[in-house]
Amino acid sequence: MQAAERLAPEIGLKTACSALALPRATLYRRRSPRQSAESTQGGASSKPRPSPPRALTEPERQQVLDILRSERFVDQAPHQVYATLLDEERYCCSIRTMYRILEANGEVKERRDQLRHPAYAKPELLAEAPNEVWSWDITKLRGPQKWVYYYLYVILDIFSRYVVGWMVANRECTELAKRLIEETVEKQSIRQGQLTIHADRGSAMKSKPLAMLLSDLGVAKTHSRPHVSDDNPFSEAQFKTLKYRPGFPDRFGCLEDARGFCRPFFHWYNHEHRHTGIALLTPAVVHHGQAEEVLRARAMVLHQAYAAHPERFVGKVPTPQPLPEAAWINPPKPPQGESGLQ
Repeated sequence: MQAAERLAPEIGLKTACSALALPRATLYRRRSPRQSAESTQGGASSKPRPSPPRALTEPERQQVLDILRSERFVDQAPHQVYATLLDEERYCCSIRTMYRILEANGEVKERRDQLRHPAYAKPELLAEAPNEVWSWDITKLRGPQKWVYYYLYVILDIFSRYVVGWMVANRECTELAKRLIEETVEKQSIRQGQLTIHADRGSAMKSKPLAMLLSDLGVAKTHSRPHVSDDNPFSEAQFKTLKYRPGFPDRFGCLEDARGFCRPFFHWYNHEHRHTGIALLTPAVVHHGQAEEVLRARAMVLHQAYAAHPERFVGKVPTPQPLPEAAWINPPKPPQGESGLQ
């Protein structure tokens, strides 16, 4: 405020407020005598607000409160009280006025014992290398007829986007999930305390037997918040790649048909698919630590192209897209910077 006042005579009030990101309306409001007088008196107007002529008198308000507090009506809502009194040819006030009187006395609340949903914490997971955070989920594949489904279990490393484990089954159950996770942990040589596995809140994901298995393996677990798809973005994106892949059928004829489609798909996804989230590298290259070698080879090709035709590149020698240093699920928001305005 003071900085804007000092700059206004030299560059103009509009320019000063624009430079300091200060709304002019705020400045005008602070200048007004009415605002200054109210601030001097503690922010409250000295003139009391008049009572509307149609308002209930204090004795009438007390009478309504006594009725609502009576043994007959103490457990009934104002709607019920209002209708009952009307049927008895009595009118005290409107339903809204009953609520106002109860609210003024701190007596408006839900009397019924209702389910209170807990406050779920937003998962914030960071992976700076492969096999630090896995995301897993289950999706349905439509079978040969209506109401017939096969269930695809997929475990994905969020740093490399590498599918470390998958399985197609005819049902969704905890025992199958346990077997897949245990085999995958062994195959990837995961050490105690190395890995966090993230999933949504499905019955198989939250089951006690699976939680006990992860505890025995030394693997931490986290879950998405209910009805928040953004908390499991890597698995959701991978399923979209699967189902939008050319050749993905509307229905699978049998369980082996679904497995027969998934085998070449996951080989393509891991070893041939250039992923935009990992510098157009394949997940296998990143997962097995070959990214730097491939990026150096790409840089050499681009340097040769520049040497052959520098006029085709404006500004600088082209370089390959770098590999991200980390992968996040819900990165924390940066703290809001202080404006420094006085």
